[in-house]
Amino acid sequence: MSGRTAAVTGATGFLGTHLCERLVDDGWTVRGLARPTSDRGDLEGVDWYVGDLFDDETLRSLVDGADVVFHLAGVGLWSADPETVERVNRDGTASVLEACRAGDVGRVVFTSTAGTRRANGTSEFADETDVAEPIGAYQSSKAEAERLIDGYAETADAVTVHPTSIVGPGDESFTAQLLAMGLEPTMPATLPGGASIVGVSDVVDGLLAAADRGESGDHYLLGGENLTYDQAAERIADYADGTPAPIRVPATAIRAAGPVAEGVRAVTGRQVFPFDRQMAALATQRLFYTSRKANEELGYEYQPIEAHLPEILEWYRSR
Repeated sequence: MSGRTAAVTGATGFLGTHLCERLVDDGWTVRGLARPTSDRGDLEGVDWYVGDLFDDETLRSLVDGADVVFHLAGVGLWSADPETVERVNRDGTASVLEACRAGDVGRVVFTSTAGTRRANGTSEFADETDVAEPIGAYQSSKAEAERLIDGYAETADAVTVHPTSIVGPGDESFTAQLLAMGLEPTMPATLPGGASIVGVSDVVDGLLAAADRGESGDHYLLGGENLTYDQAAERIADYADGTPAPIRVPATAIRAAGPVAEGVRAVTGRQVFPFDRQMAALATQRLFYTSRKANEELGYEYQPIEAHLPEILEWYRSR
């Protein structure tokens, strides 16, 4: 039994739900932040604090007395416009840190993104030192939030983790798309490029390890297997007796979509498509990472994609 108290922002999201379940199972007292409109599902054992990242009173009650504040809340460009993404991810983090400064808080564990790191050309795999120039509002807002966390860590206790591309039950975006490329006969093509694909349970392990053993002010990549999308689709198909998509979308086709999206925004004044030419080009690359630092300092380990497929497939087929 842990006997410790955790405060979790983003508790109703994909990663947050899995984290809360583990914390409850491990005997933590769990406080979760949920917006009034959020679906809390059947998550049991969580004390809910209803509000958002800009509800100062609720935030202070949420974090005061917590041994660890897991700050996961954020939004991406598929669900919000760039201005909202910047406000929630950057300014929301500032609000959480202000609440932590005002209360009695142990450690802050901030979940950023591997997207703020990118291989620099000397290696195929990026590590924590490969700080990248942000592309798009999501990466730039997370990079700014990281700087806020680093500043907080100068006088308090905070660690930043950078998960790569997470797969697991309940994820209707990346996980569902990846499985469709390996299972669905009607899926016409896979994507170019590749990703570091990591199971959600492994990322939760990494979050807990960062809370216990991370060095304050430091950063840790939480990655998995580095696979091209072709390789991932074939592995899924082999495991589940599926039909991998027969062709790969040409990288030139995806890159061409970038200027089109920019043109639509210029004409309409609205962000109809959540990308531009830089983001489209990035999507065709092999975004590979190493988690050696997390392994050596936190004891972090990840499993191959096949280890996660039983529960992912059960969820996917029951949707």
